[in-house]
Amino acid sequence: MIEQLSGLPAHTFGVKLSGKLHDDDYKTLVPLVDAEIAKEGKINILAQFHDFHGWDAKALWDDTKFSTTHCGKIRRVALVGEKTWEKYMAVVCKPFTMAKIKYFDVAELEAAKAWLAEA
Repeated sequence: MIEQLSGLPAHTFGVKLSGKLHDDDYKTLVPLVDAEIAKEGKINILAQFHDFHGWDAKALWDDTKFSTTHCGKIRRVALVGEKTWEKYMAVVCKPFTMAKIKYFDVAELEAAKAWLAEA
């Protein structure tokens, strides 16, 4: 499930990701991100993982397409997680985007917001 977050720095779009993501999640997410890009220009993204179980096959493809088609429209991505494997997603994502990517532990949520506010 994808839930949009509020109370973020300017030019930042945020989502909380939980459970397993599906194609329908991306059909909802992508138009929201596109609307934010149309309004703001380049944006930052905060992706907070909570009880996250990954993607089904179609959603994984959707995520890859999103990363490659939006790579020049995103300045920074803060990944905020609670599991060790989520930390490594910052490394795995780098080849698919020109954005700066940084991982933060869930206890560092405010630090992630501050880092995004710098851009």
